[in-house]
Amino acid sequence: MENKHTFAICAYKESSFLEECIKSLKNQSIESEIFIITSTPNSYIDRTAEKYGIPVYVNTGEAGIVQDWNFAYKKAQTEFVTITHQDDVYFEKYAEHAVREFEKSSKPLIFFTDYAEMRNGEKVTDNRLLRIKRLMLLPLKVKAFRKSRFVRRRILSLGSPICCPSVAFAKKNLPETVFKPGFASDEDWEAWEYISRFKGEFIYDKEILVGHRIHEESETSKILGNNARNKEDYTMFCKFWPKPIAKILARWYAESEKSNELS
Repeated sequence: MENKHTFAICAYKESSFLEECIKSLKNQSIESEIFIITSTPNSYIDRTAEKYGIPVYVNTGEAGIVQDWNFAYKKAQTEFVTITHQDDVYFEKYAEHAVREFEKSSKPLIFFTDYAEMRNGEKVTDNRLLRIKRLMLLPLKVKAFRKSRFVRRRILSLGSPICCPSVAFAKKNLPETVFKPGFASDEDWEAWEYISRFKGEFIYDKEILVGHRIHEESETSKILGNNARNKEDYTMFCKFWPKPIAKILARWYAESEKSNELS
């Protein structure tokens, strides 16, 4: 049977976690297409890809996280695609759940799952941030709310509880480009806000099917380190709230981000 799902790995420089990510994709319970895209081609990526028989595509256009994600999204030829982060791992049933839920839906937009944090080699399934995000996503456990633009926009109006690397896209129901350049850290939140306006379903799987790595070299950790994210948070909250309320929410949100620190 022809594969319906693709893992499009976005590789950057020489991540020591890339091979572990690839192994997790190869060990899925169902087979998916797998390829790597990069805007920083190097021998390490080429050797790793060759070892596992994975093609590599180089983004020769404008570089950047959003640009790489859009390049990966467009390269995928299957009906469903997951923009895969090189540092993260995908547990055995991820692809199986994604394809199954997409096929059960009359008009799916995105599929996403609960996740664990990978910290210093340990799998963390419970902490304050994870509990908050699970609470925010609680309404989407009710299947009747999957199609509700009101419900998902109310959820996103309080922040972005959706784990970015866990998201799979149903390309036939979405535009050719889903990420917009301009943000350095909230590019995923902006994409969910954009997609939330479309008719269709946000499918939330409550099982922990992704391990999201928190480490010093991650882009999120770098951004949080220089406090660049707060301005973007404020811009996002302004899409849902009057400016005075957006300022209060942005300050509160900054406090919650401290859990992304390793110390």
